[in-house]
Amino acid sequence: MHYLLMYDLVPDYLERRSAYRDAHLQCAWAAVARGELLLAGALAEPTDGAVLLFQSDSPAAAEAFARADPYVIAGLVTQWRVRPWTTVVGEGATHPVR
Repeated sequence: MHYLLMYDLVPDYLERRSAYRDAHLQCAWAAVARGELLLAGALAEPTDGAVLLFQSDSPAAAEAFARADPYVIAGLVTQWRVRPWTTVVGEGATHPVR
């Protein structure tokens, strides 16, 4: 199953993230290495949110990531939520429909 971890970011996120970016990216690449995180990045124009795509049997991996994320801990993320995403088209779809 796919899960989207969605972040709402503080207005001055781009100015504040540099102090935490290396630690955040280390967490993200570790989640990739575990096979949990597939894609991640900030939304642009405006940079007011971010989306991280997880694949797992439950939302637990995405939730644990958010709780440990240096961006969340430092207050760069004002709110986060995990939503199941039923993917039906594409090579990586978990519920392909033709």
